[in-house]
Amino acid sequence: MFVVLLGLGLVLGAWAFFVEPARLEAVEVTLTPRTWPRTHSGLKVALVSDLHVGAPFVDAKAIARVRETVDAWRPDLVLIAGDLLVGHEVGATFVPPDQAAAMLKGWSAPLGVWAVLGNHDWWVDGEGTTRALEANGIRVLENQAVPLEARGGRVWLAGLADVWTRKTDAEKALAQVTDDAPVIAFTHNPDVFPEMPARFDVFFAGHTHGGQVTLPVVGALVVPSKYKQRYARGTVVEDGRTLFVTSGVGTSVMPVRFRVPPEVAMVTLTAP
Repeated sequence: MFVVLLGLGLVLGAWAFFVEPARLEAVEVTLTPRTWPRTHSGLKVALVSDLHVGAPFVDAKAIARVRETVDAWRPDLVLIAGDLLVGHEVGATFVPPDQAAAMLKGWSAPLGVWAVLGNHDWWVDGEGTTRALEANGIRVLENQAVPLEARGGRVWLAGLADVWTRKTDAEKALAQVTDDAPVIAFTHNPDVFPEMPARFDVFFAGHTHGGQVTLPVVGALVVPSKYKQRYARGTVVEDGRTLFVTSGVGTSVMPVRFRVPPEVAMVTLTAP
């Protein structure tokens, strides 16, 4: 019995440290926010987060695979929800902002490729990361809203600052919205969601990595959120407001994933 358990432990450990972190899933999700208009039903948003370029298994080839996966789905809009850069993960190789952002050069979508910065980006070099992304055609938003002309008419995109390292100011962003067109909001850390105004029709975030390790019954062991598993991953509807949290691509602290594979989220927004 001991030998069997030891063998099982080795197999699961190999999966968690060498197999699952190297995978990539395209998770297709349909969201139906209660305020989403019929004129914009079917809008396709690709959500990518926590690339952590330089983390184990996240090199130029892996980033190319992310781009190819997203492009094959042909989204209207691509959102990068922070943490382009790697921190002090075990086994990580630091990649400077200009080199990391260059891996995303030429990425396009009809409504653009947009980003917000995450805590790791600011801990390393937030201003440098912003310059690098924008030099490669990706606009970075921080408490800003911009109008986008979609097939169904105007839609606003609001990008909010990371709550751990900056000041998240939803009111500042909404002050730039000049009409009653729908508003898509995104930020790095979902912990701000309970305080977000209902004017945001849908809200996107990353940061949590889904906990990276999730056990049956127990759930995610460690989630970097004051709300623990409440906003760890996936779709959350509270008080009629809709949030979607992606578990991201890279790893943080330890290069391990178990039952939470790397993902890019392909979200279709539909009217109720």
